[in-house]
Amino acid sequence: MLAIDRLQVRYGKQTALLVERPLVIGAGDRIGVIGSNGAGKTTLLKAVLGLVPYHGRIRTRLRPEDISVHMQQNSYVGTVPVKHIMSAILNTDVKTDKKLRGLVDFFEFQGCMSKKYTALSGGQKQRLTIILVLYQDAPLTFFDEVTSGLDFETRQKLMEKMRAWYAGKENALVVVSHYYDELERLADKLLILNRGHVAAFGRTEELFRRYCGRAVVTIPANGKNRALAARLKTIAAPGHLLAFPCTDEAEESRLTSLFIRENIDYRRSGTDIEILCSNVLSGGGPL
Repeated sequence: MLAIDRLQVRYGKQTALLVERPLVIGAGDRIGVIGSNGAGKTTLLKAVLGLVPYHGRIRTRLRPEDISVHMQQNSYVGTVPVKHIMSAILNTDVKTDKKLRGLVDFFEFQGCMSKKYTALSGGQKQRLTIILVLYQDAPLTFFDEVTSGLDFETRQKLMEKMRAWYAGKENALVVVSHYYDELERLADKLLILNRGHVAAFGRTEELFRRYCGRAVVTIPANGKNRALAARLKTIAAPGHLLAFPCTDEAEESRLTSLFIRENIDYRRSGTDIEILCSNVLSGGGPL
């Protein structure tokens, strides 16, 4: 569907993005792009869309109209009802377009159709843009920080709606986000960027096994737990946690039994993207 090879984007003397090995996006892929501010996430999106000059190759058989994008910032006319904005942008009749009505109902947006854009909440504004993007039913869609600025509950509901909408479809998604839980819900592949370079790319479960093991058990990073962890193998984790890799079921059983005996609350995960990213970026390499 789309292949990127030896891509370089420079702003003056600074290299903003360098992709040295091929990145391939295929039908049905759900790719999460993650990295800190300045890692190259938005630069990658702009390069694919032809919005910035680049060196290298971006190959695709898709036509421009086969690629749609949800940008982080969007502006619409604020003095007319939302239904008129939809009609103008999509060039359709809101009342008779069954596909559009289905999207409006699916995203529970019916009560907003007569409101002006300025009267919408942050979550409602995002739903409007998502409806406009999904209406195109493009084979490949980019979502850039689709839930930025929304509260936790609104983000969760919106992600559940998007996951349900795309379930079983062959449309490919590339989701740029800094929310780990969001990518755990939507993505089955990860592209981890660091200072403009590709730190890792592949299926989430394969990357997790490579860098974290079969599973990871985490406990709070307090004084008592740090003393206990001093004699155990740990891997990189956010500062408030201690993380222990489990290469097999027996090792996991030994760890959890120890924590139970010591009356320590623990959490087990085989998909924790935050822990995975911490270890990809720590420089320690795969297990």
